Amino acid sequence: MKIGFDAKRAFLNRTGLGNYSRFIIRTLTEFYPDNQYLLYTPSTDKVHPELKPLIEEQSVQVKAPAGTMAMKGLSSVWRSYSLGKVADKDGVQLLHGLSNELPLARSKKAKQIVTIHDLLFLRYPHLYNLIDLGIYRQKTEFACKRADRIVAVSRQTAQDLIEFYKVPSSKIDVVYQGCHPSFRVEYDSYVLDRTASKYKLPQDFILNVGTMEPRKNALLILQAMAHLKSKIQLPLVLVGKATKYKEELVAYARKENLLDQVHFLHNVTFEDLPKLYQLSRMFIYPSVFEGFGIPILEALCSRVPVITSKGSCFDEAGGPHSIYINPNDPEELADAILRVINNPTMATKMIIDGVAHSLSFEDERVAQNLMDVYKKVLNG
Repeated sequence: MKIGFDAKRAFLNRTGLGNYSRFIIRTLTEFYPDNQYLLYTPSTDKVHPELKPLIEEQSVQVKAPAGTMAMKGLSSVWRSYSLGKVADKDGVQLLHGLSNELPLARSKKAKQIVTIHDLLFLRYPHLYNLIDLGIYRQKTEFACKRADRIVAVSRQTAQDLIEFYKVPSSKIDVVYQGCHPSFRVEYDSYVLDRTASKYKLPQDFILNVGTMEPRKNALLILQAMAHLKSKIQLPLVLVGKATKYKEELVAYARKENLLDQVHFLHNVTFEDLPKLYQLSRMFIYPSVFEGFGIPILEALCSRVPVITSKGSCFDEAGGPHSIYINPNDPEELADAILRVINNPTMATKMIIDGVAHSLSFEDERVAQNLMDVYKKVLNG
């Protein structure tokens, strides 16, 4: 099978969509090396370190614009418009858009699949500027119409596609994503101590990972900590990109005399992130809405108890043994924190059952599920 990927974000993006793209490429090349994989990218000037060993595989070929099309500006046209025609010339049987979009010029020979991660821009349009909102709406709607099949990363995203874009359920396959194998590695105490020292971490702490923005709702954790001040003082470590929302977090922490318990980390390397999970007492993810919630899975693989939100896709990622709270109720979160701290037996069971649930997202299973979709499209 000759498979082409719109791999722009695999090369250039270091967070969510980039991680997903690299995960898909890595798992398919590992478990299905007999296929040919063409990675289409508008630029090879920057290659994500994780991608470098993958592009050296015999089954992988990198394709970038050449000649006039390689010029700045035209490379975007090459990707967004002409990629379908380019794939036809390369003999691609199936073209997979890994990040919510497909090229405007339709491939006449290759089947086309698109992965849709979420429709947050339709649920929460006020969180986006008008230009971005228009682009996301147009690209996603076009991709859903153009695709022969759609891969949704969760049942929640599949339901949103049906609700907002009236996509027939028969056109959608739910294929969960996994997380990097490094989150399943058990690091020894020496390595963990070095990481704790590097980031000046407290000895015992709550962890939250994700961009610091209102939808991620980290303020709820601070509000729960304020409720718990007279009972416990467990520090909070917030890992992620800072936005203006951080100012709101700092202001609240200062008002409640919690500032010395809150640690902001904005430059944690991907290599160190699994170690931060393993150093934490528990992982709290009170997000209002997600397409999947990969940090929840990362925490489960890292053997950490998880508290997250009710609703959305969170129970898909967190499984039946994580604790789910109302993302608007700080007292309910405070009670959940106390339950984990005061009941070590329960916390241990959450860890064991969480690891068991995470096995549903192992690399080989995800690769097989996606390959089944590919075969369905090509044989349909």
